[in-house]
Amino acid sequence: MTSILAPTSAAAAATSASIAASTTATAASSSGSGASLTQADFLQLLTAQLKYQSPSNPADPTQLASEFAAISTVDGINSLNSKVSAISTSTGAAQMAQAASLVGKQVAVTGNALTPDASGNAQGAFVLSAPTSTTNVTVLNQDGSIAGTLSLGALPAGQNAFTWTGGQAGNQYAYEVSAVSPSGGAVSVSPYTVYTVSGVNISGSAPTLNVAGSSTTVPVSSIQTILG
Repeated sequence: MTSILAPTSAAAAATSASIAASTTATAASSSGSGASLTQADFLQLLTAQLKYQSPSNPADPTQLASEFAAISTVDGINSLNSKVSAISTSTGAAQMAQAASLVGKQVAVTGNALTPDASGNAQGAFVLSAPTSTTNVTVLNQDGSIAGTLSLGALPAGQNAFTWTGGQAGNQYAYEVSAVSPSGGAVSVSPYTVYTVSGVNISGSAPTLNVAGSSTTVPVSSIQTILG
């Protein structure tokens, strides 16, 4: 009479290893390579490992939990990278829209340059730390000689602007502001260079502004205020 023997634990373990290896190879093949296994592939391997584990030598639950945590971390990082990339794209579009909205407007950046237009008129702006009783502007040529002066009288604290009409298109000038308070003390002045935005430059990593009278573009982040 022929007898049928139950497989030994060693044989069962060998069979389990063979099936798990086959499942691993199938999952890796469907993913392209072992290095590109996804969380779904890992769950498939985990299920096969639990299903075909040897009764006498079961899988270590602590190790399984550690493996699952590792693959979850990698999957979470990939998801975060995708979200950051989407945010970066959205931010770039917002910066472009912001820069485009400034075309045709006058913007002020830190500096004391004056750039006359075709009519010889140049715009300047500055911030006063306190009210003044006397405010004078001295316009300088590139060699430091005086090109003109303006008397603006008493001005309030905060942002103020002026127009100088004695310039020549194509020339660059600088200006200095002297301000005196009603009590006779000096008032601190923060000068601005005023540009008219003529276009947007997108050749760099972030959009910059083309401005009239200057070959250098202006970063949007450098704008202190918009005059109009």
